[in-house]
Amino acid sequence: MSPSATHSVDAPAGGVSTMEGNPEPLCAIVTPMGMLGYGFDEQLLTRTLDELVGGAPSFNVAVIMDSGSTDSGPSKLALGTMTCPEESYRRDLTKLVRAVINYKVPVLISSVGGDGSNEHVDLFVKMVQEIAASLNCPRKLNVLALYSEVSKDVVEQKLLAGDITGCGDEVPQLTVEEINSTPRILAQMGHEPILEAILSNPDFDILIAGRAYDPAIFVAFCAMSQAGPSPPQESLNNTLLGGFYHMGKIMECGGLCATPKSAGAVALVYKDGTFDISTPDPAARCVPLSVAAHTLYEKARPDILHGPGGYLDLTRTTYEQLPDEITVRVRGADFIPSTAQGSPYTVKLEGARVIGSRSIFFGSFKDPILIGQIHEYLEGVKARCALQHVGMDGTWKLDFHIYGAPEKSSDSANPVNRTQNLQEVFVVGEVLAASPTLARSLASTARVYCSHAAYKGQMATSGNFAFGIGGKTELDVGDCCEFSIYHLMNLIHGEQHGHAIHTGEKKIVEKGLTVHGIFPWQRVEIPASVSGNTNSTGPISRSESNVDTISAKKERLVDQDKKTLPAKDFSHAKALKDVAKVIRSKNAGPFQITFDVIFDDPVLYEVVKSSGILRQEAVAHLFRRSVDEVVWCGFFDQALAFKLTLPRTRNGELRCSGGFMENDVHGSQQYLPLMELPLSEELKRTLKAMG
Repeated sequence: MSPSATHSVDAPAGGVSTMEGNPEPLCAIVTPMGMLGYGFDEQLLTRTLDELVGGAPSFNVAVIMDSGSTDSGPSKLALGTMTCPEESYRRDLTKLVRAVINYKVPVLISSVGGDGSNEHVDLFVKMVQEIAASLNCPRKLNVLALYSEVSKDVVEQKLLAGDITGCGDEVPQLTVEEINSTPRILAQMGHEPILEAILSNPDFDILIAGRAYDPAIFVAFCAMSQAGPSPPQESLNNTLLGGFYHMGKIMECGGLCATPKSAGAVALVYKDGTFDISTPDPAARCVPLSVAAHTLYEKARPDILHGPGGYLDLTRTTYEQLPDEITVRVRGADFIPSTAQGSPYTVKLEGARVIGSRSIFFGSFKDPILIGQIHEYLEGVKARCALQHVGMDGTWKLDFHIYGAPEKSSDSANPVNRTQNLQEVFVVGEVLAASPTLARSLASTARVYCSHAAYKGQMATSGNFAFGIGGKTELDVGDCCEFSIYHLMNLIHGEQHGHAIHTGEKKIVEKGLTVHGIFPWQRVEIPASVSGNTNSTGPISRSESNVDTISAKKERLVDQDKKTLPAKDFSHAKALKDVAKVIRSKNAGPFQITFDVIFDDPVLYEVVKSSGILRQEAVAHLFRRSVDEVVWCGFFDQALAFKLTLPRTRNGELRCSGGFMENDVHGSQQYLPLMELPLSEELKRTLKAMG
C-alpha cells in the first residue's frame, strides 16, 4: 500500500500519528523547546509523555534538547559565560528531572550552556545533583557527562601538519598566535562518542554533552535504538543515518517547523529511516511546507548540509501530509560519509578571544537642521576625539550606530528638505580601546562633542544631544570579543570517538593520546534521597474531556486554515513581499548570512522562479555585492523556496558576527532589500493574468 493510500487511526493528543501500513517504529523523541533555558510548558510535556509512555510502547522514548549556538556571538566562548542565566537552566532542568523520575525516560542535552565547554558540562551535572536532592529523588540517577574541549597542543600540531582549514572561504587562515590567545577551543562532536557512551551505559538516565553538532544527539539515540546483533556503526547505512540526521536537523529547533511556529515538536522514527514530525501544541500543526522550509533554516544551502564525518544529501527528500492533517512524514535523505569520498573525517573547531574593552553612550538628535547633516557632523566628532587623544597609549576605535537617519548624500544644499518627515535620530556611540580607562575617556569626549559641537545653520545653542537614559552618560560594557577559531580539523581514524574516564582524570586529551578518541566521558551516579519521600510532581493524568479538548482544537485549527485561505489576487503586486509567504535572513554560522524566500503556492513559485528576478546577478546587485561574493544562490523545490547566502560584512569589510560595531548578531534583520525587490513588468502581467 502506498503512503498516500494509508488510513489514519486516532492520533494521540500529543501529536504523534500512528498509521496503518507503517514501517515498524524505532523510537519517539520529544523536544519541548528548541533551546534549553528558554522555558517550556511542563504540562504539555507531561501530556505528550502520558501518550507515548502510558501505553507501554514497544519502542524507545526520550526527551532530547540542544542548548548550543554561535548565534549570540563570541562572548560565551571567550569569557566562559552562558546563553541564559543559570537560574533559567535550573528551572528547565527541574522539569526534565521530574520527567525522568515520573516517566523513567532518558533525557539527553547537548552543547550545554550555549558553548558546550567543560566547565559548563560540570556545572550542569552539579545542578542536576542539586535538583535531584531538592526533589527527594526516590531512586539513583545515572548521569553521563561528555566533554569536547580540545588541547591547544593538539590543535597546533594539526595546524603545523596542514590538517586545519577555514570553515568557508571567508574564514582567515588560523595562526599559532590565535590558538594560544584563545582561552578554550571546542570541537563539535558527531554522534559517535555519544552513541558509545550510552551503549556502554544502557541504564543511563540523563546525558549532558559538551559541544556537539546539533543533530548528533538525536542521531545517537536513534542509533542506540537501532543497535542489534551487529555492531552499531555497521548497522547504520547511508539511508538510516540520512533519516536520523535529517530528523535531528528539524527537531533541534523544536516547534519552529510548525505553523504557526511553536515551542515543541515530536518525532516518531521508523526502522527504515522514515520519520513523522508533529507538534504537541494544540494551537499549531505541521504541514509539508513548514517542515521542508525549516530544512533551509540557518544553513548556507538547502540541499547539502555538511557535518562531522560527512554531509547530509537532501536532494531526494519528500514531505507528505498525513491524513490527520497535523503530521508530516519525511523520507529520502542520505548521509554520505567523507571517507567514501576519499576525504578525512573532519570536526569543526570553535573559539573566541578578547580584543579590547568597550564603552558606549547613547541619545538622540531632534533638530532637523542637524539631522540633515548628521553623517558629516558625526565624522567631525570622530576627528575632534582623535585630536584630544593624540599620544595616548593604546589603540582605539570610535564609530556610531545611527537609527532613523537619512542616507548619506552628496547633496547638502538643503538638508532640512531631506529630513522633513524625520522627528528624531537615535545614535549609539561605540568605543573599542586597549583598556577600560581609555575606552571610557573616549566615550565621554565623544558624548561631549555630540552635545556641544557647532554645525552649519545652527539655531539651538544650548545643546544638540538628548541623553541620560537610565541615568547614564556613558556605559562600560566590558570586554569586546571576536571569533578567533572557526575551522575544520582533519582527524585520523579513531579520533572521532569517545572513551571513558574516571573522576580526577583529565577531561582534555593531550597530544599523542588522541588515537582512542578526543571526546572523553564519565559516569556520575546520584544516590537516591535518604528520606525516599519524593517532592516531584507525579504524572499528570489527563481526563477524557481534556484529550477531547486538545483533539477538538486541532480539528478547529485545520478547519480554520482551510476556511481562511485568502483568494490569490496578485493583480496589484509590485514587489516580492506581495507574492512571497516568508522572507527572512539568519546567520549561517558566524561568517555568513543566508536569505530565504518561501512561497505557499506551487504555480506562483514556478512563475516567480522562471521570471529571472531572483537570478544570481540580480540579487547580488540588490545587496551591493559582486557575483563572485555569492556563497550559494538557487532554488529548493521541496520547500517552494529560494535561498541566497552571502559573506557577512560590516562597513564594506568582511566581518564575523559579534565584535566591535555589531548591531544584528543573529543576522535576522538583513532581509529588507528582498522584501522591496521590484517585480518585472513581464512578471506583473503574468500575475495579473493569473487573477
